[in-house]
Amino acid sequence: MVDAGDSKSPDFLIMGVQVPPPVPLGDNLKLEDFNFQLPRELIASSPLKERSSSKLLVIKKGFEDLTFKDLPSLLRPEDVLVINDTSVIKARLYGKKETGARVEILIERIIDEEKALVQTKSNAPLRKGDKILIYKGEEFLSLLEKVDDLWTVFFSKPPRQIINEFGSVPLPPYIKRKANPLDSERYQTVYADSSKDFSVAAPTAGLHFENELLDSITNKGINIAKITLHIGMGTFKPIKDMSIIGHKMHKESIEVGQEAVDLITQSKNAGGRVICVGTTALRCLESISKANKGVLKPFTGETDIFIYPGFKFTVADALITNFHLPRSTLLLLVSAFGGYEKIQKAYEYAIRKKYRFYSYGDSMFISPNFK
Repeated sequence: MVDAGDSKSPDFLIMGVQVPPPVPLGDNLKLEDFNFQLPRELIASSPLKERSSSKLLVIKKGFEDLTFKDLPSLLRPEDVLVINDTSVIKARLYGKKETGARVEILIERIIDEEKALVQTKSNAPLRKGDKILIYKGEEFLSLLEKVDDLWTVFFSKPPRQIINEFGSVPLPPYIKRKANPLDSERYQTVYADSSKDFSVAAPTAGLHFENELLDSITNKGINIAKITLHIGMGTFKPIKDMSIIGHKMHKESIEVGQEAVDLITQSKNAGGRVICVGTTALRCLESISKANKGVLKPFTGETDIFIYPGFKFTVADALITNFHLPRSTLLLLVSAFGGYEKIQKAYEYAIRKKYRFYSYGDSMFISPNFK
């Protein structure tokens, strides 16, 4: 079993304690309310042969088991599907200190043609000025300054050039293997915009879409709005504050153009639903709306929005999302959107039905107002 904490919960999912507590809001939020245990075999370590053959758990008043290919049956012509078209870079590098100590580098953000922000993992202490040799010492990076969890580093060549030559797909740490050639294709959405290659993780809800499925959705008259959130540490930074509300998100770059705003507004005016594909699409829209007192406008900039139960949603009507790690900001977001107790029961149901979890796993369609 993979135990996310030391709670004395039964074998199958109980988030927090054996008897579900009242719905937590605001200052009453506790991190252990979002804990659960998961059988290790339910962690998806590889993608299925066909993207859209994954399972889809529909959460309305009850639960319904579908496959992702059935998604068009849940959609109506007046709906709009909002997708995140960011592209994943080969953000993981392996190197050595001049002393021989091994170092793993994860690019968090490229700053310019010489520098980037990175996370590091090493079997020896790292210090300012250390040189990390990449691929037999042909290239290197130097540690300049550390702020919180991130180093600013200097690259001997432009970071993108080194990433393209020597980087690997940044699979999540719970996938206990190195990336292979298949991951280069499958840990990327089919609609990723190669000119927007800034993310260090995939918007995983989008991994279920095939081009044929997208065609069937548009042929039904459903619009698809493209927005962008470049995924960095903000999405995955662990929560360390047990009271939750003290957690601070890292900033991530976002972009919503006029075309996307028009499609979303058109759907709202027609009585349709704004269906976000992934938590990143939802965070992007809700952060802009919140900044403009409930109005969605075109925007290019950054967001550090942290969504947890008690948040008031103004744009999203439904959410397609994968199953997330315990005690994570993503699980808090889903609990805020779908309802704390409802999501508790959904995770319990998914484990009982042997759904596959996390990035390469199955997905949910959450419609909190049961529309």
